[in-house]
Amino acid sequence: MSDNVRRLQRARTDDETTEDESEAESVDEVTCPECGGSLATDTEHGETVCEDCGLVIEEDSIDRGPEWRAFDSAEKDEKSRVGAPTTNMMHDKGLSTNIGWQDKDAYGNSLSNRQRQKMQRLRTWNERFRTRDSKERNLKQALGEIDRMASALGLPENVRETASVIYRRALNENLLPGRSIEGVATSSLYAAARQAGTPRSLDEITQVSRVEKDEIARTYRYVVRELGLEVAPADPESYVPRFASDLDLSDESERRARQLLKSAKQAGIHSGKSPVGLAAASVYAASLLTNEKVTQSDVSEVANISEVTIRNRYHELLEAEDGITT
Repeated sequence: MSDNVRRLQRARTDDETTEDESEAESVDEVTCPECGGSLATDTEHGETVCEDCGLVIEEDSIDRGPEWRAFDSAEKDEKSRVGAPTTNMMHDKGLSTNIGWQDKDAYGNSLSNRQRQKMQRLRTWNERFRTRDSKERNLKQALGEIDRMASALGLPENVRETASVIYRRALNENLLPGRSIEGVATSSLYAAARQAGTPRSLDEITQVSRVEKDEIARTYRYVVRELGLEVAPADPESYVPRFASDLDLSDESERRARQLLKSAKQAGIHSGKSPVGLAAASVYAASLLTNEKVTQSDVSEVANISEVTIRNRYHELLEAEDGITT
């Protein structure tokens, strides 16, 4: 028994000695061996320096962090290379596996006939697993439709993302029974474009959609009302940059068109008028005032609005500005 007690005491003493040594090493790592001051790491130069006496403890240290810099969490997520970010523009948010269609291996060599058949079966089952129920199939079709229309209208990615979120909400709140998938998808994109300040007219939306104009307008009002979306009335000024760009007008003409619209708002003639018509007329009037050759036919084609409307709004805008200046 006495031998066992001695062994236990000796083991306990060894453990205590080891702990003391490790504690001493950890203290040495955070304190300066010269003066006992605290240490600071300079990541820019790869050095560990004493803050009190300036002694360089370590140099040429390896930076195990990323080679890029990020100044906020959003930028960090964007630059990170640990995988594709999740997105609402895909029915599974981009989390599923996608099998390519190249029929080639990792070295670029073509697969044998047997391997191609095997890969085709895997692709088929993969597509079936990605859309397990009717809700996911509905979502996949609608988001594909939103992406197609947004591409045709030249809308940015943030508008597509917002439209996808609006459609998901409509689907979750059971707003689709009695309405077509294309109609709700088009209405979601129309609302998202207006919320983002890059509106498209109802006629432009109808040209790329697979449903009629009346159904889009009716479904849009229903979706906005049921989801409680905050969509401000379309501002004519938001159409001016696109029209001016399509007509190759100068910055001076664009500024003049904005001034005409501001004068119209002050005079109150914009109430009850189509914002697209006012924007088209302001661009036409501004081009004449700045001696740039643009015809009513050119503006009508770009804005997708009749020349009669442009002429009527053109006279109203000039009269409003004359009334304010006088």
